[in-house]
Amino acid sequence: MPRKSSKAAIEPYSAEDRELATLAKALGHPTRVAILRFLCQCGGCICGDIVDQLPFAQATISQHLKVLKEAGLIEGEIDGPCVCYCPEIVPIVRLKSLLDGLQCKEIRKC
Repeated sequence: MPRKSSKAAIEPYSAEDRELATLAKALGHPTRVAILRFLCQCGGCICGDIVDQLPFAQATISQHLKVLKEAGLIEGEIDGPCVCYCPEIVPIVRLKSLLDGLQCKEIRKC
């Protein structure tokens, strides 16, 4: 007979932990960080080919844009023959807030 666990089914992660992990995973590749940084620095939506601005192949850019969009860090809207991409400010501000929650109260050496 399978042995039953004596521990109750307790969720070990807070909603904030899960949210931070999702956003961090989306930024877990330097290409995605570069794309998001580029979009944020442009100050608006980018219509046209991001490939012209960043040194990555079209397929690479598309793959990473998809991840950033799924995480809610960017928005992509179809505008005629191209897609316009904009950074989503609210999730970026939220990410900063969640990271601030990781601050250590005291710095100790191991």
